[in-house]
Amino acid sequence: MDRHEVNRLRASLGLFVADVFASVPRRDQRARGECYLRGLMLDGRRKSIQPMAERLPDGNMQALQQFVNQSPWDPLPV
Repeated sequence: MDRHEVNRLRASLGLFVADVFASVPRRDQRARGECYLRGLMLDGRRKSIQPMAERLPDGNMQALQQFVNQSPWDPLPV
């Protein structure tokens, strides 16, 4: 998926993210979850944090890294 396709689907993705990350207590964590999912959906062979952050206009490598590795939320409900 290219960036235009992801942006076109952003409203639908927002509803999906709201459902998937409903158990995540903090709004900023939910926002990083949405950014992370958009990064996974974009074209590109490497799906690690650095290349995804570089492809995203709002990609912040440190914030995405913290979301994946250090955020104190329970992954089981997600």
